Amino acid sequence: MSLTTEPQTSHEDLPRAAFTTFEESTAEDWAKIIPQLSTTQTMVADRVLGLLADLEIDHGGFPVNRLEHSLQTATRAERDNRDDEYVFCALIHDVGDTLAPFNHPEIAAAIVKPFVSEANHFMVQNHGVFQGYYFWDYIGMDGNAREEFRDSPHFDHTEEFTRLYDQTAFDATYTSNPLEHYAPLVRKILKADG
Repeated sequence: MSLTTEPQTSHEDLPRAAFTTFEESTAEDWAKIIPQLSTTQTMVADRVLGLLADLEIDHGGFPVNRLEHSLQTATRAERDNRDDEYVFCALIHDVGDTLAPFNHPEIAAAIVKPFVSEANHFMVQNHGVFQGYYFWDYIGMDGNAREEFRDSPHFDHTEEFTRLYDQTAFDATYTSNPLEHYAPLVRKILKADG
């Protein structure tokens, strides 16, 4: 899979601090470091797109590979006219699947947190527990574990996401939008001034 990447600034040409420990650092050192955070942030969208593309090589035993699941989730949300932020969350909710299978929602939640609403962050962070409603009883876990969040103002939002989009996105006959379709959205949301 090839995604056209935007030109990125190299850090190699930028000034560097001189300390070897934080204790030795100075205000002048930090004046060199802090402005470069925005340079690093400009690289995040392409890195996230790369992580998504990497999901294609792993199906984990599911009927479709992990990338197709992510694309189906996002495509279904988009075709239901969900807003861009919601579609973005639907796309990357499982981006951590191959990095940390047992706590993958935390990876996606950390990525989206500065850029999305509290409701969508909660949805991404807790979708794994809500998804468990559909199958955890089959694997010796509590399918009703999501009830611990019943008093959250975001319970219904997350329940709806898993019911309508996440748990339905394993159809090998479904025609999803390609990852390239979502690249501009990922870049728009993960912009440096987020």
